[in-house]
Amino acid sequence: MISVDNIEVDFGAVTLFKDVSFVINDRDKIALVGKNGAGKSTLLKILAGKSRPTKGTIATAKDTRIGYLPQVMAISDSKTVFEEAEKAFAHIDEMRQRIEKLRNEMAERTDYDSAEYHDLIDRFTQAEEIYAINGGNTYHAEIEKTLIGLGFRRSDFDRPTSEFSGGWRMRIELAKILLLNPDVLLLDEPTNHLDIESIRWLESFLINKANAVILVSHDRAFINNITNRTIEISCGRIYDYRVKYDQFIRLRKERREQQMRAYENQQKAIAETEEFIERFRYKATKAVQVQSRIKQLEKIDRIEIDDEDNSVMSIKFPEAIRSGNYPVITEGLTKRYGDHTVFEDVNITIKRGEKIALVGKNGEGKSTFVKCVMGEIPHDGKVIIGHNAKIGYFAQNQAQLLDDTLTVYDTIDHIAQGEIRTKIRDILGAFMFGEDAIDKRVTVLSGGERTRLAMIRLLLQPVNLLILDEPTNHLDMRSKDVLKAAIKDFGGTAIIVSHDRDFLDGLVDKVYEFADGHVREYIGGIYDFLAKKDIDSLAQLNQTKRSKAADTGQQAHGDETAGRNDYEERKQLNKRIRKIEAQIKEKERHIETLENELASVEQQLSTPDGASDTSLYEKHKALKQDIDSAMAEWESLNEELTLTNKPN
Repeated sequence: MISVDNIEVDFGAVTLFKDVSFVINDRDKIALVGKNGAGKSTLLKILAGKSRPTKGTIATAKDTRIGYLPQVMAISDSKTVFEEAEKAFAHIDEMRQRIEKLRNEMAERTDYDSAEYHDLIDRFTQAEEIYAINGGNTYHAEIEKTLIGLGFRRSDFDRPTSEFSGGWRMRIELAKILLLNPDVLLLDEPTNHLDIESIRWLESFLINKANAVILVSHDRAFINNITNRTIEISCGRIYDYRVKYDQFIRLRKERREQQMRAYENQQKAIAETEEFIERFRYKATKAVQVQSRIKQLEKIDRIEIDDEDNSVMSIKFPEAIRSGNYPVITEGLTKRYGDHTVFEDVNITIKRGEKIALVGKNGEGKSTFVKCVMGEIPHDGKVIIGHNAKIGYFAQNQAQLLDDTLTVYDTIDHIAQGEIRTKIRDILGAFMFGEDAIDKRVTVLSGGERTRLAMIRLLLQPVNLLILDEPTNHLDMRSKDVLKAAIKDFGGTAIIVSHDRDFLDGLVDKVYEFADGHVREYIGGIYDFLAKKDIDSLAQLNQTKRSKAADTGQQAHGDETAGRNDYEERKQLNKRIRKIEAQIKEKERHIETLENELASVEQQLSTPDGASDTSLYEKHKALKQDIDSAMAEWESLNEELTLTNKPN
C-alpha cells in the first residue's frame, strides 16, 4: 500500500537516515524501533505526508486512507466528547444530506411514470444502500463502543472536551482515528495516556480490526502482542525483520555479533594497511605498492556499529536504615471533592519488603491515594507511616523541583556518593543522556528529559520506602530495564503506580485495583491480576444471569440449585470458548498453508517462464481471494471469542 524508495533525511549537516527502502503491505503490523533520536517519529511524519524526505520517494496506492496519531497534537475544544468523535463520520453526514435532498425531490415530483422519475428512484435507492454499507445506521454504536473501550463513561459523552485533561483529549483523537477505519494506522506512543484496561482494549482492536499498523512504543508487551514485523532504525539505516519484537531482539543480537566480528576484522586489515603505508612511505622501490594501498583504504566501505551500549548497566540504591515492619497503614482512608467520592474506607497494610502495584482506570484515585500517603492533600481516615520509614517519592512534578542553574552532570554529581561517582556518565547514558547532553543546563531540558533526570536523582538516594507514580513515562526500553532491575534488587518497600505490564511483570507481588470508589486487593503479579479479572468477569456474568432469572420468576429454588445452574452455565461457557479457540487455531493453520502456496506462486511468477504463464496469475488471484476470505472468518472468530469472554 505504501512504498518507500531510497529516502534520505538531512537536518543541516547531519544525516538522520539514508538509502531507506521498504514496503508496507496489507495486514502488516510493524513495530518501528530504534534508540531515541534515531528518526522513528520523523519517519512516521513522512509516511503520514506531514513531512517530506530530503531525497527519495514515497508512493501510496490510490485511495489509501492513512490515520496518524502523533505524540503531541493541537486539539479542538469546541464540542462535546461524542460530537468530536462523530467528526470521523463526516462523510456519513454528507450521505444523509444527499439522501434527504433526493427524498425531497421525489416528494415534489408528480411525473411518476417518466424515465427521469425512475432514474431518481434508482439514485435514491443506491444512495441508501451506500449509506447502509458505510454504517450509516450503526455508526453511533461504533462511537459508543470505541469511546467506552478507551475508558470514557457514557456520562462523559455530553461533556465538553475542554473539561478533560490533555491525556483524555488525546484519547478522543485516538478514537476518531480508529473510527475512520484507515487502511494504514501510524501510531506514535499511543499508550502514553492509557490505563491497563484501555491498553488491552486497544490491543484487541489493533489485532482483530485494524488493517496495516506501524507502531512506535516503549511498551514492550503492547508491541509484542500486536506486531508481526519489526523495522529497526540504526546508524542511519533500517533493518527489516519479519518477526515479533521478542524474536527481533534475539536476531538483532546475532546481527550485532556478526557486525562486531566483521568490524574487528576490517579494523585489523585497516591497521595492517596503514602500518605498511607508514613503513614504506619514503622508499622509492615501494612507491607503487604504497599508492595502491592508499587507494584501497579510500575505497573501503567502513562498517559502522550502533553506539548503543547493550551491556548490562546496573544501579543499586544506597543502603538505608531498616524501616519498621509496616511502613504504610491506612485505616478508613477516604477522599472526597465536594459531592464526588474518589474512594472511601480504604484499609491497607503494607509490610516491609513488599512491592505492590496500584492499578485502575485514570481518574479512579491512584495518584490521589499516593498524595494522601505523602500528606500532600487533606483526607478523612488515617495514614500511618511506619517507624524509620525514609521515603523516596517520584511524581511528575518532581521534575520541576530540579535546580535550573546546574548542568545535567552536576545535578547527579552533587548527590552521588562513593563508588557510584565513577559511573555517572554510564548512568546518564542508560537514561538517554548522551555525551552531547550531559553539559546542558537543566533549564533548557524538555519535560521528558527533566523527568528522567529526577528519576536518576532518586535512584542514588538512600531510602527504604519507594513511592513511584508512573515512573516509566519518558523512558525507553533500556532505561526501563535499568530501573526495573534496580527496584527488583531494592531491599525496601515499593509502591508503584503504572500501566506498563511488562515493567510490572516479575516486579510486584501484590496488586491493588482502584475502581468505583473502592480498592480491592489481589495477591500475585500483574498477569495473575489480569487473569483473575477475567475470572471475576465470568463470575459477574453468572451473577447477572442469576439476577435476571430472579426478576422474571425463573430462578431455581434455593442456593444449591442456583449454584448447580451457575456451574452448568460456566461449564457450557468454557466449552464454547474452547471450541472457538480450536476453530481459530485451525483457521490460522489454513491461512499459513495458503500464504505458503501464495509465496511459492509469487516466486514462480518472478521467473521469466512463470511471468508468461497465465494460469499462474489465475492461481495467484484465487489464492489471494481465499486468504482474504479465511482472514475475514478468522477476524469474526476472534471477535466472537472476545464477546464470549466479555461480561454482559
